[in-house]
Amino acid sequence: MDKHMDSPPPDPPVSDMAPSDRILTGYDEQHVVTYLRLLDAEADGADWQEVAKVVLRIDPAREPDRARRAWETHLARARWMTENGYRHLLRGGAPH
Repeated sequence: MDKHMDSPPPDPPVSDMAPSDRILTGYDEQHVVTYLRLLDAEADGADWQEVAKVVLRIDPAREPDRARRAWETHLARARWMTENGYRHLLRGGAPH
């Protein structure tokens, strides 16, 4: 059985909160591009509200709490991916 990660969708919808599991999830696999975009925006010093609007597609003017929570949890998960999650990707991805 070939255990490789399928290409993630380019712009999948995001949940209000990113996963916090200690293992890679299917959600993580689908949102690799989202995580990379968040990390790039952070490295560029982008304003979190603009990032929430553009990357997560949540308008912070209309839903400030939801936007902030989604941005914070997805950025935290993106950081987790750089420290731990990538190992799961190298081993074949999330358990199915």
